[in-house]
Amino acid sequence: MTKTELHSEALRLPVEDRIELAEALWESLELEPVQPDLTSWRREVLDKRLADDDAAPEAGSPWQEVKQRILSSL
Repeated sequence: MTKTELHSEALRLPVEDRIELAEALWESLELEPVQPDLTSWRREVLDKRLADDDAAPEAGSPWQEVKQRILSSL
């Protein structure tokens, strides 16, 4: 199956299943020993976001809370 076919099939899933699939794919990246090369602008964006988080760690919400808000709005 090609990436295009896989993408089309994934979009046919119900929203909750797509969220679960996205989470599983995202979590699988932690298991990869090699990180992709980042362009300089992507590195700058990530560095800024990390600095913002370090400056105000209480400003965000835990993932489980955000996920619950999203799922409850569906």
